Amino acid sequence: MKTALITGANQGIGFETAKQLSELGYYVYLGSRDKMKGLEAIRNLKNLGISDAELIELDITNINSIQNAKQILESKIESLDVLINNAGISGGPNQNISTGEIGNLRKVFDTNFFGAVETTQAFLSLLKKSDEPRIVNVSSELGSLAVHNSTQNPNYAIYDAYSCSKTALNAFTVMLANELRNTNFKINSVTPGYTATNLNHYTGTKTIAEGASVIVKYATLGKDAPTGNFFGEAGALDW
Repeated sequence: MKTALITGANQGIGFETAKQLSELGYYVYLGSRDKMKGLEAIRNLKNLGISDAELIELDITNINSIQNAKQILESKIESLDVLINNAGISGGPNQNISTGEIGNLRKVFDTNFFGAVETTQAFLSLLKKSDEPRIVNVSSELGSLAVHNSTQNPNYAIYDAYSCSKTALNAFTVMLANELRNTNFKINSVTPGYTATNLNHYTGTKTIAEGASVIVKYATLGKDAPTGNFFGEAGALDW
């Protein structure tokens, strides 16, 4: 049975991604920084008839938590097939890049970028033992410089810290994919689209199931699939 670790999986898109992967036959480890919320998520999966899932307590902004989660997972499995860096924060209001608080920018990057990088680095040794390792970095259209350069949408400007963090995450995707290009790894950035989650106060136009399905698609790519790209529901996106 293939295995997957999903960060921020106790709710929203992360939880739905866990559900959909489990339904495809994966054993899923739900990463959650809040143990009680993680256990509740496991109970919710069991109520849906899904038993091949368990909690991994994981705060991606805390290196000790990451290392502890790694040790726990290493004691349970010999290899990890899929890592989905899903955990993220919006950063709240006042993100205009010319006036936004640097402290808030750092906080957003700590989760959306540095947290994803440190988590990936920690679990690479387990992923390398898989025959078909897959990494999905959950990004956003707001991480696309091409989108920002061509849009006149005033709403985009209020998410500058979030957008910058996702642009950096996309860069990490490219760099890591290039480093591992001669291996079996498939590493891609994926945007679920404007999905109704607590990140946007449920104002998104896509359902959580729709958003998660895009992530699942690229987490389960075959051996001839692309790596080092940025994908959305309709296919490849401009960086």
